[in-house]
Amino acid sequence: MDARFNLFDNEIAAKFGKRFANASLVIDQSPLPKATQELVSLRASQINGCGFCVDMHTKEAAAAGETPVRLNLVAAWREATVFTEAERAALALAEEGTRLADAHHGVSDETWAQVRKHYDDDQIAALVSLVALINAANRVNVIVRNPAGSYTPGMFASMKS
Repeated sequence: MDARFNLFDNEIAAKFGKRFANASLVIDQSPLPKATQELVSLRASQINGCGFCVDMHTKEAAAAGETPVRLNLVAAWREATVFTEAERAALALAEEGTRLADAHHGVSDETWAQVRKHYDDDQIAALVSLVALINAANRVNVIVRNPAGSYTPGMFASMKS
């Protein structure tokens, strides 16, 4: 599969990509656990059918020490016993925040209460920002059909400043 458009060969797309990466740096440096960040990014990417981001976040999570069992069960997290209650709240928020068009009420009060129970304000700010950012990244990659499989962990680290 070839991409429809090379985002790295276009000046405007490259500038946007750098700013996008810098926005992600705020989340990277937040107190939201790295494992939670990758699990949330992976789940939203699965829902949106973004192969490039599924590839990226699976590999980044594995490189950070995430287990294959947990990575393989993200898509079925409700039926899995390997996630903490806090991770389950974050995954629920990721799903409801990603499926806004499917759920006319958006994020449920129950999910929000679970998020409030497990995360402080800074972690919630990072979590909400992450859900928005990964959904934007998914849309960019799906629109241009950015292919999956060639990502290597840390590949975009140099874009962040």
